[in-house]
Formats: sequence, structure tokens, C-alpha cells
Amino acid sequence: MSSKVAFHTLGCKLNFSETSTIGTQFVQNGFEVVDFKGDADVYVINTCTVTENADRECRQIVRRALRTNPDAYVIVTGCYAQLRSDEISKIEGVDAVLGSNEKFNIFSIIPEFSKDVPSCIQVTPTEKLDEFNFAYSSDALGRTRAFFKIQDGCDYLCTYCTIPQARGKSRSTTPNKVVDEFKALVNRGYKEIILTGVNVGDYGKHIGENLYGLLLKMLEVEGDYRIRISSIEPNLLTDEIISLTKSNPKMAKHFHIPLQSGSSKMLKLMKRRYDADDYKKLITKLFNQIPDVGIGVDVIVGFPGETEEDFLTTYNFIKELPISYLHVFTYSERPNTPAIEMENPVPIPERKRRTNMLRILSEKKRNVFYNKMIDKNVTVLFEEGKESDVMLGWTSNYVRAKQNYNKNLINKLSNNKIIRIEENICVSSFLETT
Repeated sequence: MSSKVAFHTLGCKLNFSETSTIGTQFVQNGFEVVDFKGDADVYVINTCTVTENADRECRQIVRRALRTNPDAYVIVTGCYAQLRSDEISKIEGVDAVLGSNEKFNIFSIIPEFSKDVPSCIQVTPTEKLDEFNFAYSSDALGRTRAFFKIQDGCDYLCTYCTIPQARGKSRSTTPNKVVDEFKALVNRGYKEIILTGVNVGDYGKHIGENLYGLLLKMLEVEGDYRIRISSIEPNLLTDEIISLTKSNPKMAKHFHIPLQSGSSKMLKLMKRRYDADDYKKLITKLFNQIPDVGIGVDVIVGFPGETEEDFLTTYNFIKELPISYLHVFTYSERPNTPAIEMENPVPIPERKRRTNMLRILSEKKRNVFYNKMIDKNVTVLFEEGKESDVMLGWTSNYVRAKQNYNKNLINKLSNNKIIRIEENICVSSFLETT
């Protein structure tokens, strides 16, 4: 009987893609992957350190695994493990703590998953993190959308962020190697490939390449697919990428562009690489050049020194922008960041109030955007899943769509018309092709 392994992933899509790659290692070594709630011989927890809750959640998950099987071998890896290996090693029941590089070499580092051997702590110092490892993962519903890692690390020094400490410097590999991996995903049947990384727009900087050049090479690959960029910094979204997205039907008409604050004063405190005017010009350009473009925005609420006036500046700034939705993050103090030393912290209840206001605004923005799509023709990629009355999918511009189940449309880029909104989802109708 094969040994069993279970995985739990905290954080971003990049982490999920890396967990999937680690899972492949275990399968190749004869393990059966089971649900984390089930009984496993080895539990692997891939951690995040973006928020305070992620740290706390890691501890809870370790305890949960050991309640299921007290004799299981527990491995903690990822960003929290890279930054806080000593803390994690003291959690009762943790057998191995592996850093950002080590998680891709588990079987060479740990020859035997036994609680009888001394615990293993291997973490490459952050300044020596220079390896790049490909990774990809698929949606839970099957081989429809793949999250494909093309970049790692970050050279930015935003004052609230621990990711450069956990992931190291920005790095990637040659376009030819990326294209080879990309071809393999297309050949496996994935119809949407989402490019992920810590700072995707920084791709190739250290090897004399750039994201635009990579996209051109990827688009030469034959097949029925589309490419979506998971997230891109506003200062790295170039006119060439915008023009390519406008002109090439294989580029998703959707960008997720971190803002963090609509106040230039706060952006300066955060050490972001643009001001509010720069951001507004970019969003306006996208809106004017790409019809029905979907635009998602990250924003941080309650950063130290954010007054009520600063928050309202952000609120009104976003309210006037032609965006589709928000991802709202409540600021939390992270050790060893400049922001934790800043004056005038915002009381936690006030942070939560501001977060709630922006989340309500996000729902309003999404509703307006969805309603604008009624009676328009769209390309929808419907997801694999269990047969039921309805099926769900995503449009090129990141609108959630549904329609009556039709197995012939699953995992195909199909032409549809949005006919109405129902329960915050666009209802679509398939357009027969002639």
C-alpha cells in the first residue's frame, strides 16, 4: 500500500502553483495525494507571510494535521518558513522546516519521513536565493486554467512588505525555456494559462529580456488558448503590452494592477514607484484603448499615518476610476519592515471600518461592470466539473458567467452573449457558429 501525502497552501496563486509542483514530486516517488482533512503519512504546509493571520493560521493547520494523525511527518515550507524557521521549528510536532529553495528538493533533503530521526531545518539565506524553479497548478475543477510561474522574487522595497525577505531578488529564466514549458501546458489541454510570479512585469530584467518579448514568443505557439497576466505593477505595464493585448485575441482583456492607495502621500510612505496621477493616466489609457477591459485593483487600508482624509481620498479616487473590482487588504504589522516603525498607527477597528467601506464599493463596481456587459458578445471558457444544471466559466475580461450545462462547451473557448445578471453572475447564451 502506497504512502499518503496531504497538502495545505496558504496565500497566493504562486504558492498554489508551487504546491502542485511539490505534489508531482511525491507522486513520482510513489505517494498517493489525499485531502488534507484525511489521514496522511506526510503533511506538507506551504505558507505565506503577507498577513498576520497567515502566520497564526499556519500554527493552527499544524495542530489540525496532528489531530488527524499524531504520527504523521509534518513539513512546513514557503515564505513563513523562510522568514521564521526558528519559530516554526519550536511548534510541537513539526519535523522539517524547508526554505524557498529547499521545497523543490524535498526527497534529496529528507531521505526518510520518520519522526524517529532528528528534525530537519534547511533554509538558504535570502541573499543567496538565486535559483528559479518552474511551477504550475490547475484550478480545482480540472485542466481548464493553469497558473504558470514565470518569475520569482522582488527587487522592490515597499515599506509594508516582507516578500523580498522571503523570496529573494527578482529572477527568471530564458524565454526559450519558458516557451517550452508553455507549449507543454497547451499540449496538455489547458485553454487559459495565467502567468504568475512575485512581480511578473519584472520578468527577464536580469537576463536582458522583458515580458513583452516573452509574450510575443509565447503567442507564436500554435493552439487554441488564451494568456492572462495574473497581476502587474502599474509602472511595468508598458504601451507595447497594452497594444498587444488590444490587437491579439489570445491575450485576455483583463489586467490586475496594484494601487495600494489613492493618496500620493501614502504611496510615497509605502515607497511605491508611481503617484496617484500616474495610476489614473494608466487606467484611463486602458479604458480608452481596450473595449470592455476588465481592471482589478489591490488596495491596502489602514497603513500607518493614513488619516480619515487620506482614506477618503483613496475612496473617492477609486470611485471615479473605470475599474471592475477590488482586492482589499487590511494593513497588518509585519516584523522587520520599515512600516512597523512608522508613527500614527491606525486603530484596528478603524482599519476594519475602512476595509468594509471599500469592499462594498468593490461590489458596486463589479455590478456596474457586469451590467455593462449585457447584450454583448463574449468568449467564455467553461470549466470542467460535475455534470449539473449549470456550468460556470470566465470571459476574457474576467466576468463570471454561467449557462445551462452543455458538455460540448466544457474546456472550450466558446462564443456567447450575456443576457442578464443573476445572483451576481452573468447569464450567457451560446452563439452557434456558422
